[in-house]
Amino acid sequence: MRIVLVFPPFYLQSLYNLPPLGLLNLATVLRQSGHDCTVTDLVLAIRLVKLPMGESIYEEAAGMILREEPELVAFSVQCATFPAVIRIAEILKRKKSGLRVVVGGHDVSFVDVRVLERFPWIDAVVRGEGEVTLRELVSAYASTGVEEGIAGVTWRHGPKIVRNPDRDLIADLDELPIPDYSLVPSLAVYRDACEIPRSVAILEAGRGCPHRCVYCSESVLWRRRSRTFSIPRTVREMRRLHDDFGAECFLLAYDQFTSDRAYVELFCRSVIEEGLNTTPWYCISRLDSVDRALLRLMRQAGCESMCYGIDSGSERTLAFIGKRIDHGILYQRVRETTDEGMTPTLSFVIGFPEEEREDIDATLALALRAGIQGNSNPLIQLPTVLPGTELHRRYGDRLLRTADTYFSLGLEFDNGRRMEDDNRLIESDPLIFSAFHNLPCAGLSLKELERIASWFPLIVNLYPKSFLLLSLALGKSVSTLFSLFIEYVAHAEGRTEQFLSPVDCLRRLPVFTDSLLTERNSPTWSHLPDVVLYESSALEAGVAHRKMTTGTADTSMIEKHFPFKNNSAIVRDFRHDLPDIIDDLKGGIFRERYDEDPTILVFVPTENGLEVTEINEFGRVLLELSDGSSNIDEIARDLYLRFGSGMDAVRFREECDEALAVLVAGGLMQRTGSTAPRERR
Repeated sequence: MRIVLVFPPFYLQSLYNLPPLGLLNLATVLRQSGHDCTVTDLVLAIRLVKLPMGESIYEEAAGMILREEPELVAFSVQCATFPAVIRIAEILKRKKSGLRVVVGGHDVSFVDVRVLERFPWIDAVVRGEGEVTLRELVSAYASTGVEEGIAGVTWRHGPKIVRNPDRDLIADLDELPIPDYSLVPSLAVYRDACEIPRSVAILEAGRGCPHRCVYCSESVLWRRRSRTFSIPRTVREMRRLHDDFGAECFLLAYDQFTSDRAYVELFCRSVIEEGLNTTPWYCISRLDSVDRALLRLMRQAGCESMCYGIDSGSERTLAFIGKRIDHGILYQRVRETTDEGMTPTLSFVIGFPEEEREDIDATLALALRAGIQGNSNPLIQLPTVLPGTELHRRYGDRLLRTADTYFSLGLEFDNGRRMEDDNRLIESDPLIFSAFHNLPCAGLSLKELERIASWFPLIVNLYPKSFLLLSLALGKSVSTLFSLFIEYVAHAEGRTEQFLSPVDCLRRLPVFTDSLLTERNSPTWSHLPDVVLYESSALEAGVAHRKMTTGTADTSMIEKHFPFKNNSAIVRDFRHDLPDIIDDLKGGIFRERYDEDPTILVFVPTENGLEVTEINEFGRVLLELSDGSSNIDEIARDLYLRFGSGMDAVRFREECDEALAVLVAGGLMQRTGSTAPRERR
C-alpha cells in the first residue's frame, strides 16, 4: 500500500528543528511490513521555502501530499497543529474521495469519537502507541478494507462510530526497529534550514510516566507505566545516528530518564566506553533523582543540558497539580548542575484556576532565587489544557480564548497572525481544540499572566538578585513590582504596547530601582544599588565581549610586549564587599544591611561564562596604565612613583611582573604582540 505520513505545518523560529521521530518509527515499521511509505515533513518544507506561508498554505500542503499519489495519508496530531490537520485532511478528501485519512497522537487519542463525529472526512483515529496498531490497520485496508477487531482504533462504520478496545502497551520496546533516518532529509539539512548551530537527532530512551500531574496527558496515554529501551540498543542507535547520519548532538526523549539511578550510571558508562561522550546530549530530569556525583558522571558522558520541571513555588499549587517538589534542594541542584558545566532549564507554570496572587508570587520568587544560583534557562508557561488530562476533565466547561499559551503557537501563517478560518475552527469546539484555550485564574488576569510568562524570564536571566532584593526592600510582591517595571519601561520608551528587551532591562532597571529607593528614603538596603551595578556590569561585559575584535597573541616574554587591558573587561567600584553579598544571596541569605567595605571588581567574559575578580588599587592603576602604549618597564616606573615608597626598586619590578602575570592568567590583560608602542592619545 502506498502511504504518506505527514508532519503538519507549523512555524516558530525557536521550535521544531528536529525530524519527526514518531513518524519515523511508524514509517520504519510499515516499510519492514512491505508497504511503500514516505514521510512528508511540512515544518521543514516551510523552513526550506518549499511550502509558502499565507492563505493558500493548506491547499499547497495538500498538493504536496497528493503528488506522492498516496492510497492512505496518516497525520501526526499535536496540540498546536490540530486545526491544520483538520483543514488539510478536508482538502485531501475533497480532491481524492477514495483516499484513506487516518490521524493519531496524544490529543486526538482522547477526543477520538468527537473528532470522527465532527469531521466526516477523517476515516479513523489510531489511539495511543501507534506502531503495531497502524501496521495492522494498514494491512486491513490493503486486504479486507475493514477496521473491525483492530485494538486501539476508532473508526467509521457507516453512520456509526466504533471504538475498538484499547491495545496493550508494547512489553519490550527493543522489539521495535531502530527508526530509519534515511526517510527524511539529512540532519545537516535540518540544521541549516532551522539555523541552529549543530545537527540534532532525537531518540527515545523510554516511554511513560508514573505520576499524576493534572496538566499532563503523557502519564494517561501510557497508563502511568514507564518502560525503557535497553541501554545497548540506545547506545547502538546513538552510534548509528552519529556515524551514518552526522548527528552532532542528541536529544533523549524520555520524561523519566533519571528516575532510575542505576540505569543512568550504566548508560553514562556505556556512552563513555563507546567513545560517544564527545557528542553532547540533552535530557529531562527531576531534582530529587540526581546529585553532584551523578551530575558529574553525566557531564563526563557528554550531557550538556537538562530540564527540571519545577512547576510552582507554592505548596498549595503543587498539591493541586499533584506533584511533590523539595524546594529545599532546588538551589543546590541548580548550582551543582551549573558547577558541573551543564545548563539547567527550569520549567514553571503559573495561572492554574485555584491560584491566588500569593501562589503566583511564590513561583516568581522561586524562579528569581533559582536564577541567582547560576546560568539557568527559565521557562514560564500558562497551563495548556490538553485532552485526556485532569484539567480537561474538571474545567472543560470553563475554557476561555484570551491569551495564547506556549503550546498553542505556530499557526500564524497570515503575516504573523493566525488565519480567521483557523480561529473559527478553534472556537467551534473548545473541547477538541482545548490547547488553544485558557482557564480563568483567581489571582491574576490572563493578560497579566501572559505578560509575566512572556517577559519575566528576562528578569530571571539578567537581574534576579536585584529584582528579588528590590521586592524585599519595598515590601512589594514580585508580580506587582514587575507590572510597575514594565509600565515604567513602556512610558519611558513612549510605547503603547508593554514588552521588554534585554536592552530595556539594562537601560531602565538601574534608574527604576534608584527612583523607588529614593522615594523609600531608608538607611536599610543601602547595598542594593551595588547589587544592581554588579549585575549591570556583568551584562555590559558580555556586550563588550561580543563587540570585541582584538585577538590575543603570544604571551611569552612579558617584558618585550606592550600590555593592554582586555577590551571586554569592565572595572567597577563598589561601596560594599560584593563577593560576600553574592555568596549570601546564593546561600539564600537576604540581609537588610551591610557595613560599607569598598571593593574593586573586574568583570571578564570567558568561554565558560563570566569571571569576576577582586583587585586592589594597585591592580586598578596597572590596568589603567596598560593601554598598549607603554611596555612593562615604563608601566613599572609609573607604578613605583605611586606605590613604591620605601620599597626596593628591583623587588617592586618583580611584583609588577607577578601582578601582570596574574592579570593575564585571569583574562584581564591582552598583548599586542608588537614590540613597537601604540601611539598615546
